[in-house]
Amino acid sequence: MLVTFIIVAYNAERVIEKCLESLNAQKYSHEQIEVILVDSSSTDNTKEILQQFKKNFEKEYNRILVLDNPKRTLPCGWNVALKEAKGEAVVRVDAHSTFPDTFIEEDVKELEKGENIVGGHRISVTSENIQWQKTLLIAEQSLFGSGIAKYRRTNEREYVSTLAHAMYRKKVFDEVGTYNEKLARTEDNEMHYRMKKAGYKFLLSPNVVSYHHARNSLKGMIKQKYGNGKWIGITMKYCPKCFALYHFIPLFFVLAIILCSVLAVFHINIPLYLLIGAYAIFNIINLVLIIIQNGFHIQYLLLPFIFLILHCSYGWGTTVGLVKAIFMKKEKSK
Repeated sequence: MLVTFIIVAYNAERVIEKCLESLNAQKYSHEQIEVILVDSSSTDNTKEILQQFKKNFEKEYNRILVLDNPKRTLPCGWNVALKEAKGEAVVRVDAHSTFPDTFIEEDVKELEKGENIVGGHRISVTSENIQWQKTLLIAEQSLFGSGIAKYRRTNEREYVSTLAHAMYRKKVFDEVGTYNEKLARTEDNEMHYRMKKAGYKFLLSPNVVSYHHARNSLKGMIKQKYGNGKWIGITMKYCPKCFALYHFIPLFFVLAIILCSVLAVFHINIPLYLLIGAYAIFNIINLVLIIIQNGFHIQYLLLPFIFLILHCSYGWGTTVGLVKAIFMKKEKSK
């Protein structure tokens, strides 16, 4: 089976080589792998690294393409690659990911059994063995943080609602169409909604594993959460059924803070006290569970404050996104 392997990268010079090393290590026949590398107008050496990879290994693979994505966003990059893809199967990975040498092989085995979409447990890891990065990673993986999706938490064989670093039969994209280029971060939510609507299932295989290299700084996580929340709000204009209720919990939390604070101005303090108390209890319980699972470290005492910052960032982002979506609708109606 010819597999099209796709990476879309932007300013990824620090991480892309490890991803490409994982590709080179694959046990699956390289002659049956078509590699499509898309550069999204990077300002660092990302494109040069991709071109050097093509130069060094072009004869080893079925073919290697290095393409440009002048529109820069991920959905545009995926569409650039899909337009050129010739494989019976398509696998997409992020530039900051790595994977075992059986990654493609195990995906293909599942497709040969009759599946159309398959992926596995995506494990978040730190790039350096630094305690602060471990603390941020715990925040990222926690159910109280953003680790809701099953592919983040389990490696049991089951059908799930979404996958990361998945392999798809090319016919799936041929049927449901290309990515919505109006979406910058929620393109997978919208695409997977269309796939499920068309009757396709997402198999999480225990034999498939990939690794996501988490962000190294709190500032980067805050920016990411705000952006994710904002694009959930904007995407409500295009696909309101793409999201589950849990996607909007940070929004409800932020709106509750605003409402309770307004009431407190008028000396109605009980709602604010109840909100603070309930959130504090959940946060403390979560911290205790984290310490039981990971052992104690003094930095873990910062986790309740990190969670608060991330929840507010995500919720405020969703608020901004919804307002922007409403404005976009008004603009369209003129």
